[in-house]
Amino acid sequence: MRITLVNGDITEQRVDAVVNAANSSLMGGGGVDGAIHRRGGPEILEACRKLRAGHYGKGLATGQAVATTAGRLPAKWVIHTIGPVYSMSVDRSELLASCYRESLRVADSLEARSVAFPAISTGIYGWPMDDAARIALDTVRQADTSVEDVRFVLFDSAAYAVFEARL
Repeated sequence: MRITLVNGDITEQRVDAVVNAANSSLMGGGGVDGAIHRRGGPEILEACRKLRAGHYGKGLATGQAVATTAGRLPAKWVIHTIGPVYSMSVDRSELLASCYRESLRVADSLEARSVAFPAISTGIYGWPMDDAARIALDTVRQADTSVEDVRFVLFDSAAYAVFEARL
């Protein structure tokens, strides 16, 4: 597997699957989630509504992942995963690692060969970037997956620098 870093906008990535750092409702939100829903168009929201009407009536659990169409994005699919909120008193690092493992598992079920990840949980959920980069890179490196191209798409140069130092 090839791991690369990109400083840019995840909604512009031409990959098989883009990972969305979603919230449990799957109905869109801020940050990466909002950007993916805005750029991907109403097709993504409609697919998420169908998921909520079916198996995911109460939403998606933290650390889990599920796929939908990518709508108008240049990817084929969006893999939605729910990152944990950072806590200094409770170790939730296994839940963060699960986001990456489960996303790759879903990518394998789709036969996706290229996947773009954001830095999950580092925005409003408050996960420190250095620790998030360590967990993300270690988990992806250790994953048993057929994905050949993993990109970490980092929105700003500070996040890129942290991931670059860890890579």
